[in-house]
Amino acid sequence: MTAVFLSVFMWSMLGTSAFVAAMFLVNLLFFRKAMSVTVSGLAGMSDGLSEPCVDPFEVSVLIPARNEALRIGPLLDSVLASEGVHCDLCVLDDESDDGTEAIVEAYSKRFSNVRLLKGVPVPAGWSGKQFACYQLAQQAKFDELVFLDADVALSKDALRRAVSQRRRTDSDLLSGFPRQRVITIGEQLLIPLIHVILLCFLPFALMRWTRMTGAAAGCGQFFLTTKRAYELSGGHSSIRQSLHDGIMLPRAYRVSGLRTDLFDACDIASCRMYTSFSETWFGLMKNASEGFAKMPLLPVMTVLMMLAFVCPMVCLMAIPCGIIAEEFLMIVMAACILSYLPRVLCCLMYDRAWLSCLLYPVSIILFLIIQWVALIRKSQGRGVQWRQRSYEMATS
Repeated sequence: MTAVFLSVFMWSMLGTSAFVAAMFLVNLLFFRKAMSVTVSGLAGMSDGLSEPCVDPFEVSVLIPARNEALRIGPLLDSVLASEGVHCDLCVLDDESDDGTEAIVEAYSKRFSNVRLLKGVPVPAGWSGKQFACYQLAQQAKFDELVFLDADVALSKDALRRAVSQRRRTDSDLLSGFPRQRVITIGEQLLIPLIHVILLCFLPFALMRWTRMTGAAAGCGQFFLTTKRAYELSGGHSSIRQSLHDGIMLPRAYRVSGLRTDLFDACDIASCRMYTSFSETWFGLMKNASEGFAKMPLLPVMTVLMMLAFVCPMVCLMAIPCGIIAEEFLMIVMAACILSYLPRVLCCLMYDRAWLSCLLYPVSIILFLIIQWVALIRKSQGRGVQWRQRSYEMATS
């Protein structure tokens, strides 16, 4: 019986690793970069690899900022350096106490297209970021809306390529996934899993070709939409209590019958989400209750991720100890290769965090612990602290 159980376990582990690796490789075909755009007045004829010449886009760039004094300047510099767009740059200071307001005000005096909005206290039933984004949308001058987190930096062609991508794909809401900059070991262990989990578990074909709410996904760091679509969906007012707009805003758009999509923005945008292990831990836990930390999804995902990403390496280490018979060596080796394939490719393409790549199973275990802690806290009615504010965790 033990031999039969072990054999079934080994083949289940290999099958799960193969399925997840296959999903990853298929999704890579859908997860493409935005095409280059040749802009009138900036370049001559199209080079055949770019879209035809277009006139500059009119874009409202909307940035919620709460205690972002160390980050807001570089972001404003990168947006102001944008080529091929007429940019209305609007920053909402969300009751900062670290000098963010003064920095943005100085930019507004130097640049006529930079505006500073003073945020009002967050009303009951809203989260801080959603209310800030809602206020920004009401003040936008142009039809094209781009929401950026304050820790993002853009390339000179980012805005025109992203807006062109939204128009080309006819998306009502388009989300770009920036290159994640990770420096400390805490960041390296957890942040790169964003791309791994996205590409291994989101059914991109359903996301792109259907309006299924469950297939919606995005990245709250970089959203593009239009005023019309924003108003039809309810925008951030439809997810006013959410702490994870990356998932919830695309779902709100799909509930309204609108089209959402995403793209690989690693060549046009970069972001350093968090700066320490503790900040990374609490940031991911904040998002968890609207992600995996719910029943029955979390138990299912725990089994899948353990089988696909953790068990192969554990079994490989168990064979020399005699715990697992050598007859399973080829199965275990194949499972290990398939297990590491998504992480190695993500490391090459997106983050270059080779130490965390080596410690991949540890990263998965930490990620799952965060999800279970979030689920337990939610079941106990405990809230979460974020940006010096307290929130109840979502119950559904």
